[in-house]
Amino acid sequence: MQDAIKTSAEAEEAAALPRRYESIATGEGKKDLPAAVAKKPAAQKSPAEWAYERLILYIQNFEQQLDNEHEVAMGFTGGDAGVLRIEGMGFFDPDIVTFYGTDTGGAKTQLVQHVSQMNVMLRALPKQVEQEEPNRIGFRLAQDLEQNA
Repeated sequence: MQDAIKTSAEAEEAAALPRRYESIATGEGKKDLPAAVAKKPAAQKSPAEWAYERLILYIQNFEQQLDNEHEVAMGFTGGDAGVLRIEGMGFFDPDIVTFYGTDTGGAKTQLVQHVSQMNVMLRALPKQVEQEEPNRIGFRLAQDLEQNA
């Protein structure tokens, strides 16, 4: 199969559009981006907005792999921030991402982080006992992303 010839404008546009690819032992592969994320080229987004959108996709994908007894939490590297049960996220242009939630002791927690310092590990924690259903923050964050696109 022969590649189509592209104009320089088409090549520039293709280079600026975000792509997503994952290779996982379970056989998952390339995934299309939601319209809200793909609508605006990455070059037109602030580092904070771009990090925020991608984290939502990672959280949502991670939650899809969990059973009803677990919820997503974040572990942060490079300090003593520990683990945060995610209850919300936000960003402040141009370069700050904020995480809201509770720590493993139940204390209300907010982490404000510069995008250049962000190293996040998604973890599965047992859901809180008083809840019937696990909290699926990734779905709510993606829904908010679509509504604000």
